[in-house]
Amino acid sequence: MRGRPVLYVIASGAAPARDLPALISSLTGDWDTCVITTPEGARFFDVPRVEELTGHPVRTSFKDPDAPDVLPPADAFAAAPATFNTINKWAAGISDTLALGLLNEAIGLGLPIVTVPWPNVALARHPAFGRSISTLRDCGITVLLDLANLPDDASPGPAEFPWDQLRAHLARLRAALTSGRPARGERPPGRR
Repeated sequence: MRGRPVLYVIASGAAPARDLPALISSLTGDWDTCVITTPEGARFFDVPRVEELTGHPVRTSFKDPDAPDVLPPADAFAAAPATFNTINKWAAGISDTLALGLLNEAIGLGLPIVTVPWPNVALARHPAFGRSISTLRDCGITVLLDLANLPDDASPGPAEFPWDQLRAHLARLRAALTSGRPARGERPPGRR
């Protein structure tokens, strides 16, 4: 493995994406981090600041087929925050955005993936969401989901995104990648 492992952070359009600069800052020493977002996701955070922190452009759309890749190949993925729409399309294998295309390819490559779904409580109760979560888990994806801590319009109060849990998981994953052993609950990195 070259230098620091490469982590692709895939962000959807949800309020916790505003905290991406803080996440990226905390990962910089351990990961070469690249951010890819859904088209709506880019509205939720300071794109120039994230580009400054990562040293890479934030990608939101497919490149021209003849254009060179501007990001290094990924060793692992973190889809956070992942909206109801992103989770359901991803589980169905839909690749209508760069973010979803990369996540679907990562499954096929056998790369380690962690996701933090962030629908509101009402959407989390939709039967398609539960099926999608099950499908993603069946694909070997680590899903960090606390149904009791999701945003709830019927009971306003602070729903706290589990950034610390995500950071802890990524620290274990990085240790496993750099040691060559899969982390507990992770598949070994796929071959390219």
